[in-house]
Amino acid sequence: MNIQSVRHIYFLGIGGIGMSALARYFHLMGKQVQGYDRVASVVSRGLEAEGIKVFYNLDPNHIAHQDMVVYTPAISRDNAEYQAALQAGIPLLKRSEVLGIISRDYQTLAVAGTHGKTTTSAMLTHVLQVCGMDCTAFLGGISKNIQSNFRHGQSQWLVAEADEYDRSFLSLNPWFAIITSMDPDHLDIYGNQEAMKQSFLAFARQSQHLLVHEQLKHIDWGKAVKTYGIDSGDFCARRLEVQGINWQFDFVAEGHIQARISLPMPGQHNVANMLAALSMAWMMGAKAAELQKAAATFAGIYRRFEFQYHDEQLSFIDDYAHHPAELEAAISTARKLFPQRQLVVIFQPHLFSRTRDFAAGFARALSMADVVLLLDIYPARELPMEGVSSQLILDQLRAAVKQLASKEELIPLLDAYIKPPAAILSLGAGDIDREVPRIASWVQAQAGSLGTLANEK
Repeated sequence: MNIQSVRHIYFLGIGGIGMSALARYFHLMGKQVQGYDRVASVVSRGLEAEGIKVFYNLDPNHIAHQDMVVYTPAISRDNAEYQAALQAGIPLLKRSEVLGIISRDYQTLAVAGTHGKTTTSAMLTHVLQVCGMDCTAFLGGISKNIQSNFRHGQSQWLVAEADEYDRSFLSLNPWFAIITSMDPDHLDIYGNQEAMKQSFLAFARQSQHLLVHEQLKHIDWGKAVKTYGIDSGDFCARRLEVQGINWQFDFVAEGHIQARISLPMPGQHNVANMLAALSMAWMMGAKAAELQKAAATFAGIYRRFEFQYHDEQLSFIDDYAHHPAELEAAISTARKLFPQRQLVVIFQPHLFSRTRDFAAGFARALSMADVVLLLDIYPARELPMEGVSSQLILDQLRAAVKQLASKEELIPLLDAYIKPPAAILSLGAGDIDREVPRIASWVQAQAGSLGTLANEK
């Protein structure tokens, strides 16, 4: 299908992070873009502010006169607008199919992995921009450097976040691909880890060149690969130092230290993510001084270890972590930053199937905290499963204080349990982000009270 000749495009689930990036692309191309989403969000309101019409009610009439409908796997096949498009013979394309079609006109740099792909693709986009490679980018998060999940460039380069869910990344044929990790996930789709691995191998076969994390070097990728990692790999980060919330390291390429890097984003996992981006740019001809500047000016991504408040007594950090490995990375990073503070984690599990499959892993990661408040599972696309609830995690938790909580109970429970100096983490991929402003306001009020008490003393 020649999508460039299409005039009217409708998005089912337009508020999704991947869908909204495509909507922005087509809007910039001069297409008439509209779409539906279940509820208003920061993303959908941003689209509206840019002139894209978003509907929050289902109506088959919205589909009339559309030339193409783009949908996500989360959209049910009995959705009224999906059915209207089907019956009218309007072409229906998955989000991943559309991204794959767009990418054919570019030299695609794809970032895949069960963790780290959003941060790494945003980092790569920023690094290439600073290094003078004017890339187009489709991201799975909002980059603070561009204040968007989409960037329109003028070069042949395209950065694409390659999503393994529903095997979506198999729609891409990258010139160069990064694979950050392959921990078991999306077992509701794959069934088992081996099936997921085979999907990644298929993705690797479709990529001309491959850069993988050092921990994945043992896999037979069927081609020559470059590796990156902490202290080992073709590209590596050495002499890591923590300077406040900044992390510094030597960028080693071709067996030699090329630059001392300062990254204003904490966590060893983020050092690895930036290392992948720097390594890719180095192979594309970037200079050491350019890489230093790029890393130092990376502003981060919304909901990726994002500081909402920070002072000597209280800190509040919000993160999208929704897999045991991601929780472990976020919580261990907070522990390293604030070793003497009480650590309080608010976690909203995402999906019944993921909670069922990884309850023990969630419990192990959360047990690193002093206080854990568990919200109900965010179902997303799933129906409830018998016997699966947040209680599964709670029963295996070893934190000193652990409790199931409703959203309405969060502030009273924080009042009851917080003992400054403290660090609070809100973690999850559901709608926990809607509670962030309320928690941040409470933290700021508490910090003000602590300041008043200190002055009185």
